[in-house]
Amino acid sequence: MMKLVPFAAVFAAASTTVAAPPAASTPAAATPAASTPVARQATFDVRQEFTITPAAGAKKLRAWLTMPQKDPNQTVKHLKIESPVPYRIEKDSEGNQLVYLDVTNPPKTLTVVETFQLTRREERSGVDPARTRPITDAERRKLAKYLQPNANVTIDEDVRVLASEIVAGETNPVKAARKLYDWTLANVDYWVKDPEHKAASGIGSTEYCLKSRTGNCTDFHSLWTSLARASGIPTQMVYGSFLIYVPNVGWVPHDVAIADIFAGDFPTTPLNEDKVRLTTGDGYSGPDPAKVEYYFGNIDERRVTWSRGRDLILSPRQDGGPVNSIAKAYVEVDGAGVADGKGWTRKLTFTERK
Repeated sequence: MMKLVPFAAVFAAASTTVAAPPAASTPAAATPAASTPVARQATFDVRQEFTITPAAGAKKLRAWLTMPQKDPNQTVKHLKIESPVPYRIEKDSEGNQLVYLDVTNPPKTLTVVETFQLTRREERSGVDPARTRPITDAERRKLAKYLQPNANVTIDEDVRVLASEIVAGETNPVKAARKLYDWTLANVDYWVKDPEHKAASGIGSTEYCLKSRTGNCTDFHSLWTSLARASGIPTQMVYGSFLIYVPNVGWVPHDVAIADIFAGDFPTTPLNEDKVRLTTGDGYSGPDPAKVEYYFGNIDERRVTWSRGRDLILSPRQDGGPVNSIAKAYVEVDGAGVADGKGWTRKLTFTERK
């Protein structure tokens, strides 16, 4: 389940998808209102470096590495992949493109470098409840995939009851989504506000976020997606954000996690200052109601699309079970999954072109 997050955080954590997904799952851009401002854009030179260090005696290494995706809101130029071993581009079950390595008797260290130029465009939906209508049963059948739970995006009885209480019978999907957005802002705190006492789940978990009332972007978005899907609102997960289906408009982006940073005041300290800056992309100087409004239906231009979806089946198929999400890479050594930092690392750097 994946990415969008402000550029620094998105790059640090990875965000949207790779190559365009199959037609059925490709999100149609929301139709902007006549008064929607001209979208901003930004261009970056990006370098993504993977260093893989298999355990001594490893006989087989397989790795699926993220790469920038084809996406309506970003343009990728001059993509170059440098690898000491052969590689090929594969697609997973959500259409995400990945750099795939399959190495017998791998060396002690293997480094793969991707460089590219990225131009990212702001997404402005101009979403307005007056422009839509209730979602029909036929639409829900057509988009049933986006109403189903995932391993860590659960829809149990507690979630259903809570969603029903929050939405309170509202059938306009924009108004219902706003109720879920406001409830999340009022009841969950982004962990970077107080890193001494709060933490993220590390997997993007509805259950964790609901129980602890904290988390990172993927925790926020997992909980919000569970509540929205339980309310009958089809919701796509992009690593770092999500898209909801709005009749007569299309797929509309939201980022309730970043909005939460600006929803209330909290002290910045040496312990959280850098984390808050990296999360927001442009820092924090106190509550900002305008940004809270902005992230309901709009997404800034400081992002990148790395992957989409949860419970991924890779190609060639991985030896392990479905992959929760791919923010950076998925690596297997001799058929066993290897965690980030335990046998591989990813370093991401970028420079903005002015």
